[in-house]
Amino acid sequence: MKGLDKVTTTELSAWVQQAKTQAEQGRLADRIPQLALANPNWFAVHICCKSGKTINFGDTDCVFPLMSIIKTFSLLYLLEHLGAEAVFGWVGVEPSDSPFNSLEQLVSDRGRPRNPMINSGAITLADKLPGKDASDRTLLFCEWLNQLAGCQLYLDEAMLTSVRLTRSKANQAIANYLAEIGHLENLETALDTYEQICCISGRVEDLALLGKLLALEHSCVSAQNRRIVNAVMSTCGLYEASAEFAVRIGLPMKSGIGGGLVAIVPGKGAIACYSPALDTVGNPVAGLIFVEALSQNLELSIFG
Repeated sequence: MKGLDKVTTTELSAWVQQAKTQAEQGRLADRIPQLALANPNWFAVHICCKSGKTINFGDTDCVFPLMSIIKTFSLLYLLEHLGAEAVFGWVGVEPSDSPFNSLEQLVSDRGRPRNPMINSGAITLADKLPGKDASDRTLLFCEWLNQLAGCQLYLDEAMLTSVRLTRSKANQAIANYLAEIGHLENLETALDTYEQICCISGRVEDLALLGKLLALEHSCVSAQNRRIVNAVMSTCGLYEASAEFAVRIGLPMKSGIGGGLVAIVPGKGAIACYSPALDTVGNPVAGLIFVEALSQNLELSIFG
């Protein structure tokens, strides 16, 4: 294994160019108007290595909402605060072969969300976050992440307004069903919390710093909880494409429709990408192509 911190600027540049040419196959998420304002050609990468070295490239000043990537960290947050037994009493860890916002999957599973990385699981867990209301929960969660990871995340109010104006009918239906069968304490608070935490925003550097929480030992994060989150990311982090990329890339990863992608190299570091053009599953096209080139050339796969 060559090692993350040995990558040269020349190699990086070549892999970025290769990824950007493929990005034309993707399209922007247009259900949320604010996301549709992004430039599909933007690309940024930030790598945090165990050695302390950082490598960045591209449009690194771009700010984007974490969207579904936040699900990874709300899982970590609840594992740390409430423990695995409580968390997995509410959601499972099984991969889903249906889209991330599928109500049919939830109904066929009799209301038990398959995993925390799909919307039914994330809305269920948003209902359990500590705090007196949605805004308080979001603030406490965001502060915890910033303090732990040393990043500068914040709630993007313009993005949140855009999300609220075009509230997903699928998410509303999922929340209604979860509430009907008694899985949510407060439907409106759960949905509002979920929408707010998805609008927590930052740059690729912030995302890479978050990734470091899962890649390297940290005095305030239990090693067991890190292993749990990385395992769930490996099998569920890229929705129904998770198995395909476990084979092609072999790293725990999580994507978001905001264009972010984080990949964990356990014991070595974290890779964060931003590329807003998505594939049909909802994963960033260029980000995945770049991480695949990095993983294959540096032999980063956790599967040996």
